[in-house]
Amino acid sequence: MLKFRRKILQAGAGLVLAGPMLGQRRAIAQTPECVDNPTPRQIEGPYYTPQTPRRSNLIDGLPGEILVLEGRVLSTACQPVAGAIVDLWSCDAQGVYDNTGFKLRGHQITNALGWYRFETLMPGAYGNSSFRRTPHLHVKIQPPASSLLTTQLYFPDQALNQRDGFFNPALLVKIEQKAKQPKRALFDFVVPVQARG
Repeated sequence: MLKFRRKILQAGAGLVLAGPMLGQRRAIAQTPECVDNPTPRQIEGPYYTPQTPRRSNLIDGLPGEILVLEGRVLSTACQPVAGAIVDLWSCDAQGVYDNTGFKLRGHQITNALGWYRFETLMPGAYGNSSFRRTPHLHVKIQPPASSLLTTQLYFPDQALNQRDGFFNPALLVKIEQKAKQPKRALFDFVVPVQARG
């Protein structure tokens, strides 16, 4: 992951996250206050693809309900973690992963305030009659001074949540839905950051 991180940082040197994304940022008052409990870890799953492109829009023209995922990466002391890689991937609305390219896959690097933001699609459920996964997003967080966090995010009010053995209510996003606007999912990741020096 360190080699991957180094390549990403080198490739992104001198680039700035999309201005409209951060310049018009409003406080996410709906996001729960920071707690000192680190975000729970979860399995990576079989569909991870390394070296995703650095981008905020992951949709690539696919059909489905647009979902804006945003929030912060914070330390257990509730301080923003700048320079953290946030790598996101998921299946499409029909429950299919793109395993040959980078549709619904990408990463960002948090700004000085720890912010990240993605435009993606609401993922579908998938599986068979004996094993079905509830809709979820996969995420890897690599802070500059901490170990890699691999986890998943879940959505409230999904019928399969209680039947999915991986579901963890601590990883539920907070949903905000306004008329004529994409659905927003809010989540702050909390990571233990090692002291430098």
